[in-house]
Amino acid sequence: MNNTFMGYRRDNGRVGIRNHVIILPLDDLSNAACEAVANNVKGALALPHAYGRLQFGEDLELHFRTMIGTGCNPNVAAAVVIGIEPQWTQRIVDGIAKTGKPVAGFAIEQHGDLETICAASRKAKEFVHYATELQRCECGVHELWVSTKCGESDTTSGIAANPTVGNAFDKLWEAGATTLFGETTEITGGEHLVMARCVDENVRTQFKAFFDRYAKVVDDHKTNDLCDSQPTKGNIEGGLSTIEEKALGNVQKIGRKAPIIGCLDKAEVPTGPGLWFMDSSSAAAEMVTLCAASGFVAHFFPTGQGNIIGNPILPVIKLSANPRTVRTMSEHIDVDVSGILRREINLDQAGDKLLAMLFRTCNGRNTCAEVLGHREFIMTKLYESA
Repeated sequence: MNNTFMGYRRDNGRVGIRNHVIILPLDDLSNAACEAVANNVKGALALPHAYGRLQFGEDLELHFRTMIGTGCNPNVAAAVVIGIEPQWTQRIVDGIAKTGKPVAGFAIEQHGDLETICAASRKAKEFVHYATELQRCECGVHELWVSTKCGESDTTSGIAANPTVGNAFDKLWEAGATTLFGETTEITGGEHLVMARCVDENVRTQFKAFFDRYAKVVDDHKTNDLCDSQPTKGNIEGGLSTIEEKALGNVQKIGRKAPIIGCLDKAEVPTGPGLWFMDSSSAAAEMVTLCAASGFVAHFFPTGQGNIIGNPILPVIKLSANPRTVRTMSEHIDVDVSGILRREINLDQAGDKLLAMLFRTCNGRNTCAEVLGHREFIMTKLYESA
């Protein structure tokens, strides 16, 4: 495994592998203005989403945590924030500004779209000039933050693709990197395996509290089961008949060596290197968005039947061990590990193959999702708006 890669070192010491200037809407009403700015300024990237109005309580706090975390992500060089109201817009600007990176906010109230778009476009142009003059520098593997989630799993996922991620995670842990997994409902039936990996009783208690909280939501709304949702129709076609079977494959992604050193609520940021659990949805776009908001700069995404997820700022590296998927959806697969099933490569070689693609991605190679324009950015919402 490589010991170094070429990344962008930010003012707060974090290291990114992309250099985006983002146009971030506070709320759904501001999407059009953000997209207009990105259209005016080539090199700026708008991140439209569906929420941000009349949220309250923990749902509102999660919204701000996700917005601020997205702007703080080391893959972002600078951010322009546009919102309908000045106070909430400024709250996001102030949160991002703590990283030291350039950020500016614009409110549409009392100005209208045209004036706001003009002013924000001028600032975005300035930020793009700034970002394009930044240079990559040599960074250590211990500075990498890598998250994982699987999607459209099948029998090949638990046998080969997910263990490949686990092998790579073990090697990243040995090198001092920061790694993360989640998908709370998809651990159902394998939660005892996760608890056994927790570093101490306090972390076990944290994990159990998150797991029980999600289970209560399911119990309250779906008569004690996840039928028709978990496993999905694609999972069933791929040979997974129960959520327990899916969970036993899912937990293969965390490898065999690293203890789980802490548990995070949605979009919270790790406080040190090691393997972390984040309470999160199993919906692909939602979880990857949360991983980006937590500060992760690269993402491993094993898929069996074929999932096409991407993210605007977090490069998603897809791998598959299903020969049919590799053949029929080749444009979406960055790493083919189907050789494990044919006994052409072993798990250790597959892990090295995935890590080689990670470092190619860190050094500038665009992932399949990036090349194909997959920029799914989906906020997690906890409950109805007021």
